[in-house]
Amino acid sequence: MNVPSGVVVAAAVVAALPFGWGLGLVAALVIAGKDFGQLPIMTVPLGILAALVFALWPSVKPGKRLAILVAGAIVFIVIGQLTA
Repeated sequence: MNVPSGVVVAAAVVAALPFGWGLGLVAALVIAGKDFGQLPIMTVPLGILAALVFALWPSVKPGKRLAILVAGAIVFIVIGQLTA
């Protein structure tokens, strides 16, 4: 089954949201440690923006972008559930 690349890119953009959120939280944790306070207000939007740029980056194949973003989002969700 051949899926149009536009559909795959749209799915990658959707997958970029939880991936970017997790990326922003990890950045806040690395910068400030466990007591990061209000720092995610700044790091989460930057993480989401970076993930969206990656989701739309034309030099990487759409299927590979989608796979990376979905796998990363799953990893962040699992780690979040284990640490909660």
